[in-house]
Amino acid sequence: MSSQHPLSNTQQPLDVYGGDEVSALVLDAGYCHTRAGFAGEDVPKSVLPSFYGSLKTGDGDTATYRDVFGDECLIPRADFEIKNYMSRAESVVEDWDAATKMWEHVLIKRLQPEKPTPPSKNGLNDPVEDGEGDVAMDDVEDQEKPLAESPLLMTEAPWNAGKARERAIEIAMENWGCPAFWLSRTPVCAAFAAGKASALVVDVGGANTSVTAIHDGMILKRSIQKSPVGGLWLSGQIRSMWDSNDPKIDIVPSFMVENKTAVDAGAPAQAKLRKFPYEIRPSFRAYEEERLVTEFKESVVEVWRGPGRYSNPGNEDIVRSQPGRVFEMPDGSNQMWREQRFRVSEGMWDEAAALPSAESITKGQTIPELIRAAVNSVDVDLRPNLLGNIVVTGGTSLLNGFSDRLNNELMAMYPGMKIKLHAPGLTTERRFSAWIGGSILASLGTFHQMWISRKEYEENGAGIVEKRCK
Repeated sequence: MSSQHPLSNTQQPLDVYGGDEVSALVLDAGYCHTRAGFAGEDVPKSVLPSFYGSLKTGDGDTATYRDVFGDECLIPRADFEIKNYMSRAESVVEDWDAATKMWEHVLIKRLQPEKPTPPSKNGLNDPVEDGEGDVAMDDVEDQEKPLAESPLLMTEAPWNAGKARERAIEIAMENWGCPAFWLSRTPVCAAFAAGKASALVVDVGGANTSVTAIHDGMILKRSIQKSPVGGLWLSGQIRSMWDSNDPKIDIVPSFMVENKTAVDAGAPAQAKLRKFPYEIRPSFRAYEEERLVTEFKESVVEVWRGPGRYSNPGNEDIVRSQPGRVFEMPDGSNQMWREQRFRVSEGMWDEAAALPSAESITKGQTIPELIRAAVNSVDVDLRPNLLGNIVVTGGTSLLNGFSDRLNNELMAMYPGMKIKLHAPGLTTERRFSAWIGGSILASLGTFHQMWISRKEYEENGAGIVEKRCK
């Protein structure tokens, strides 16, 4: 009978890490935003831009730089540069020092309450010998590390290099003292968020678009396809359209406008611009311009739903006869957008329709071709299952009409096959699906035995992450 009795509360279970209550943290870093929160919740608690500010004080050799994080810090100031800790082409960490600071800000400052110093160490109760009220700081090292009670699950791009993965576990274990760690690939998490162990994940993000086949929770390495056709590429298309517009549209970000007068559509702007007593750096201006372009993308740009390409004869006349959308710039100038708003996004599907911009694309980089390449690279027997489980994720996939067009393209490409898209209607789900998948994973009871524990890390070193997180 004794085997039937549950363990008494005083006796620790011997084989599981951490018991039931796991206050695990989930960190999902991308080129545009970094998301963090607690496992088991449905949205991340903290979403910050991956762009951070660098403030310079002093000149010449004595110059010092201070990094500031979060939206509220990115305001016009003197000697202020905007940087990003990730590489745009790869969406993997480039500047590890900045990444560590950014992650500490989001995981520790934003998610952990301030811990009071224990009374034995804060020096307030020590007898004062020489009248000096200073506190001896020699035992600060003994205090517990900031994340000593929270296992951490991090996501990474499927093409992340081994060295970067080892660096991530080192930071978690050495700097923050995490009791357990796990690295999961973004598309796998997105598939889990959709409740699928096998899927074809189409991730249309800010810096790039990737298509990955997942089978039983494992990435099929050969199937990974990626291209720069993402949100920032679309921004380039919009800039190109504004340049060639008649009249040409100058981008004036809202921080530069002091006041404005309403004007008719197409009329020149009447606005008074702010004067700054210091120079605004090009990197700050570019960041603010990108915010304006993002707003235009969200409210105006649309994808031609099909059938057929937008460039097919007659389609443009149909669009011209439909109501357009008005967009007002921060300086008050406004205009009606009709057929142009479809033309901007058409390059994602048809490279011949892309507007001339700094980044020209090839046929192989369009979304339908990425999917074709990914599907062709896997075993013939797996293809029907993948096409019946296509998970659409990433913020740029929220463009109006995106899923309809994707469905039409795939039906034309694979006639006779059953094609099913899983594209959640909730914007938070689509933007944060990798985080949500990580949150589901880290909160599963059966995931307990998967964590790489601190002990394992100490025995095997950082190389353990390559062996365990396949």
